[in-house]
Amino acid sequence: MLRTRFTEAFGVEHPVVCGGMTGVGTAELISAVAEAGGLGFLTALTQPTPEALAAEIIRCREMTDKPFGVNLTLLPTVTPVPYDEYRAAIIDSGITIVETAGSNPREHVEAFKAAGIKVVHKAVAVRHALKAQSMGVDAVSIDGFECAGHPGNEDIPGLVLIPAAARVLDIPIVASGGFATGDGLAAALALGASAINMGTRFVASDEAPVHPNVKAQIVANDERQTILVFREFHNTARVARNAISEQIVAISSRPRAEFSDIAHLASGARGRTEVLQKGDMDGGMWWAGQSQGLIEAVLPCKSIISDIVSDAETAIRRIAADLT
Repeated sequence: MLRTRFTEAFGVEHPVVCGGMTGVGTAELISAVAEAGGLGFLTALTQPTPEALAAEIIRCREMTDKPFGVNLTLLPTVTPVPYDEYRAAIIDSGITIVETAGSNPREHVEAFKAAGIKVVHKAVAVRHALKAQSMGVDAVSIDGFECAGHPGNEDIPGLVLIPAAARVLDIPIVASGGFATGDGLAAALALGASAINMGTRFVASDEAPVHPNVKAQIVANDERQTILVFREFHNTARVARNAISEQIVAISSRPRAEFSDIAHLASGARGRTEVLQKGDMDGGMWWAGQSQGLIEAVLPCKSIISDIVSDAETAIRRIAADLT
């Protein structure tokens, strides 16, 4: 069994995290991750209202009595989000672990810490991780360039970013971006992390609440089947390569292009409805990381986590044997 600073601090069996994923982080998936000994985060903004989030927390507790958390992602939106109300729902529901991401979380971190809640903040740069540490967060999840979602604009891969963060941080580090195997977990531990975060790997799980076509596509895709979008608008994001994401890149590269030119293609609601729910793999933009190239089968969360931990232990023993 792999015991680390992270497993000890957050009371989980294995150093494996399923971070917040909009449209995916619901009770079905997160309870399965918890039951398998990992730490999963319900995604607050997947729920349409704070009241719906409170109900989803109750539903998750009916499925597991093991630790799980809630992700609160802070991003600019066309329609204002009542973040304070979502935060209150999290606190009032007795959640003990929160993952923050996006914009400066200071106001929310202070409120969560005052309520006795442990906070993991997602960062894409060492300077951001240091800032989060200074706010009093309990761990940092550091996203390398390989990750799905927003890796920042500096293009630093995990092989450099993780040990660079480990050199200067005092709190546990969760390595994120490109992780889907036991060898990856062993490597992350060697680089100074205390756990790994996986998104794409958990989308290709039995319990993920997405259309089977999405899971099959992840298995079929290799590491080349992602594409960077929004770079021209200083909001770089890694998504799955399909007809829509390629069209977004083509339009964005035109002189004087504006985000409004691609907004209808990049709509999160469109991606969730057409791709995640209906299974039209060219129906909208959807998120996936380069770890697609390492995923060979759709499996239950229990098998995913147990196989990764077992393979990591084997890799560590193999390395130790090679060094003797």
